Amino acid sequence: TDILDHIRSLPQPAQDEAQMAIRAIESAAMVQQEAQPGLHELISYLERRGVRMGLCTRNFDAPVTHLLQTFLPGKTFFPIVTRDFSSGPPKPDPAGILHIADAWGLEEDGAASLIMVGDSVDDMVAGYRAGAATVLLSSEDNQGLEGHECTGVAVGRLDDLVGMLERGLVERGS
Repeated sequence: TDILDHIRSLPQPAQDEAQMAIRAIESAAMVQQEAQPGLHELISYLERRGVRMGLCTRNFDAPVTHLLQTFLPGKTFFPIVTRDFSSGPPKPDPAGILHIADAWGLEEDGAASLIMVGDSVDDMVAGYRAGAATVLLSSEDNQGLEGHECTGVAVGRLDDLVGMLERGLVERGS
């Protein structure tokens, strides 16, 4: 059972207590957060080319704000979709990614022109279901997802994506 689904199924006040416990864990973890290798190189590449960037996460807003202020000050991400997104459930549901496509005026092709970069099965499934290309940031903890049906391509570092974008991103099975 997905932890967020489980929390939403709890009666009150247990639901609020569980939400507070998860937020406390996430708040403690965010101070230990480190930038992924290649983050700045990828973001600089995207900015130089005028590529819009959005965020879709299962976190609540404080860890997202911490990430942006600590590692990407002055960088523009819009929209930012957290698990508190009011127009749909969190990942692995594609609603957040489709919201980003809509906010960017991509209603005609939906998320087909988007790339979902993430490190979890929820990221890959949400991107795939939305119709976006999917890129797994592979690590020791998630390398089993490299062969997952929803993973289009895997990279070991974020800046590995720069060369792929220069050559034209080709997903597995394309």
